[in-house]
Amino acid sequence: MPLRGLRVIDLTDERGIYGAKLLADLGADVVRPEPPTGDPLRRRGPLLATDQASQTSLWHAFFASNRRFFSIDLQTADGQEQLDKLLAHADIVLSCKDAFAVAEANLTKQLERRPELVIIDVSSFGKEGPWKDYLAPDLVAGALGGAAATTGDIDTPPLKGFGELNFMVSGAYVAIAALAALAKVRKDGQGQRADIAVHECIASCLEHVLMFYWYPEALQKPEGKVLPRRGALHWSDAYAVMPAQNGSVMVTPTPDFDTQLMWLIEEGVEEDLIDPKYQDPENLRLRIERSMEVLRNWAAGKDAQELFFQAQERHCPYGLVLPLEAVAENPQLLARDWYRQLTVDGQTITAPGAAYHFSNSEGRVDLPLAPHKTATTAAANVLSQLGWSSP
Repeated sequence: MPLRGLRVIDLTDERGIYGAKLLADLGADVVRPEPPTGDPLRRRGPLLATDQASQTSLWHAFFASNRRFFSIDLQTADGQEQLDKLLAHADIVLSCKDAFAVAEANLTKQLERRPELVIIDVSSFGKEGPWKDYLAPDLVAGALGGAAATTGDIDTPPLKGFGELNFMVSGAYVAIAALAALAKVRKDGQGQRADIAVHECIASCLEHVLMFYWYPEALQKPEGKVLPRRGALHWSDAYAVMPAQNGSVMVTPTPDFDTQLMWLIEEGVEEDLIDPKYQDPENLRLRIERSMEVLRNWAAGKDAQELFFQAQERHCPYGLVLPLEAVAENPQLLARDWYRQLTVDGQTITAPGAAYHFSNSEGRVDLPLAPHKTATTAAANVLSQLGWSSP
């Protein structure tokens, strides 16, 4: 595996745990210490069973997969010693502000001892500024970061995104920062410490908002710099989910208006889009608006799946809208062998697979095992149990 032999300590909470998972799925040896009472994230829903004694968190089984777990009592000298030994042998430490063992790890001192160490710190709003001590769950993070502002329609309240997409964004940045720092270590032996603010991660993804703020004159929108709620659709107005027969399709004339126009001409539904005025650069906004009107009327009479496949054949980037229950049967994901069968507490669960497919390495990144319900209690020599006895 690409990161085989890389030693990672996972001291994250939900803001950064997806980053640890991405590294683990790449083959890194990731260890997650837990308090004697158990990781609080093991109690996050959805849960596998309804009776409290048998409950297993499917959330934890996915986000904490491909890891090893140790219970460490940091109120004792032995527990602190175990943590110090782990840190002394790690290549990367991922931490979230106020998560378990972060304060006791004294990462500033660890970096002074080992300049080659990579440390990725995650917080809600960064280490500086008026909000540096504030916390934000995913819903609040999405609202304050700007992601929620564009959801919903112009006359409805904002909507919560599905799952915890904001924390998956920050988790992806955690993995990116760790890999970038690792590349520098392997180049010149110098470690790095990166500060990842969830707030900044979300804002960096708001292309459709920032375009309005930066280029209000070019976009010729009456709203000026403020983007109205629009179901998170693209700032160009050239993408829309349109109702069709037996479903809905995300339709766009981009990136090649002429290819789309030729398709409409073939079917005799081009209406006035062949008017030369639509070719003038100053009429781009007009061309987009009229194209979307024609496409909406055309799509309404088409079968959704048939329209999607026809677009694929023409290299038009349409998207078939699937109801949630149909995602597990998505033919493209099935063709990529993406889903994995996990055994959790004796039950077989269909789960998303790893985000990576490689063509030039043996095997493939999988999710072979969900984590155990409880962590192993650290013995006197935790390094021997891990196989980390040598730096």
